[in-house]
Amino acid sequence: MSESSSFKNESLEYHRAKNEFDTNGKTGTLLTKPCKTATELSMAYSPGVAYPCLEIEKNPELAYEYTNKGNLVAVVSDGTAVLGLGDIGALAGKPVMEGKGVLFKSFANVDAVDIELNTKSSEEIINIVAAMSDSFGGINLEDISAPRCFEIEERLKAICNVPVFHDDQHGTAVITTAGLMNVIEMSGKEAKDLKVVIIGAGAAGIACGNMYKNLGVEKITMLDSRGVIHSGRDDLNKYKKLFALETEDRSLEDAMKNADMVLGLSKPDLITPEMVKSMSDTNPIIFACANPNPEITPDVAKLARADIIIGTGRSDYTNQVNNVLGFPQIFRGALDARATKITENMKLAAARALAALAKEDVPQRVKTAHNREDMSFGREYIIPSPFDRRVLVWVASAVAQAAIDDGVARVKDFDIDAYKIKLQKLADHLDAKA
Repeated sequence: MSESSSFKNESLEYHRAKNEFDTNGKTGTLLTKPCKTATELSMAYSPGVAYPCLEIEKNPELAYEYTNKGNLVAVVSDGTAVLGLGDIGALAGKPVMEGKGVLFKSFANVDAVDIELNTKSSEEIINIVAAMSDSFGGINLEDISAPRCFEIEERLKAICNVPVFHDDQHGTAVITTAGLMNVIEMSGKEAKDLKVVIIGAGAAGIACGNMYKNLGVEKITMLDSRGVIHSGRDDLNKYKKLFALETEDRSLEDAMKNADMVLGLSKPDLITPEMVKSMSDTNPIIFACANPNPEITPDVAKLARADIIIGTGRSDYTNQVNNVLGFPQIFRGALDARATKITENMKLAAARALAALAKEDVPQRVKTAHNREDMSFGREYIIPSPFDRRVLVWVASAVAQAAIDDGVARVKDFDIDAYKIKLQKLADHLDAKA
């Protein structure tokens, strides 16, 4: 990491208690009911607590009425693929998982509990999460290495009766798909005609490729550490094999020729100006998402060609690919519809909502947050800002509607218009608290 020592010290202090009544870390317990009198104590615990227990025993669905299950997500990790830090272990990854809880609460008012599992056994992780899943409204898998993460998620989705979502996979897929949708519209191209290059065949790369396929993209060249994934290779796992091409391309330089989109999920400085120049002649797009330093910086890419559309994972550049635009709001919609799973249509609905919102007028408070007055739909603004509270309304309602359409919502007679009004009130409340 190349950040300054002062920022490092500030970050460390941020995670420590600020006074004698504060706690270390970033999360804690917020009580939602009073417990100041003997009567309240008797209702909070014994003997009054027996009544909701017995009601839930008779009808498990009442757990949504008498407990926090319907607003509670477990953030589960084994610490094997933490941010850009790699396999640092479960405990060392705890600050990241707490941070995920901060984002859930700040952007969608979803309560989250971080659970770090000190095991690398996929079977143990599956068994542990499955055993505790009924206590939560949803499970957010986080920073679990590929290809293990695919099997873990697939099996948990089949076992659990609540949504299971691996954000490292699907969050990036949703956000970049939204950007791709808008670039397709801007360029007048068809999804089926695009050539897409994905650098990195880990959790995010595979998920993005699958989502682009669902969008209609047919030509996807994926690269891992050994180069282009092609049909002649005998070292591919079953997930990579789905992207093996009959092609003569072997290097990134080969693959990027005439590419319409390049998604970087790998290492800094892999993309050269010459590669950028070799891309498609109309509105090519690069999402350079390596953190903290991208595969190519926007200033270098724009010097190579003026028509490039580029986004990164960083907040100090335009078009930030930030998963906070997705996972809190997706879970908000899924929780409120009491969905049993998060379907492909729900993820595509989230991407479409983000793409549509980017075309709306940007509120002044969002421009102020970015210190930019030129924020309007175009090359420098193809993805909404994380500070636009309308993201909550647009994405959560789209996800809830898709859950209803797909038949995975438990809530009957869901009034989507009333729900949008409720979400707007929540967005205003979160904005006032910020």
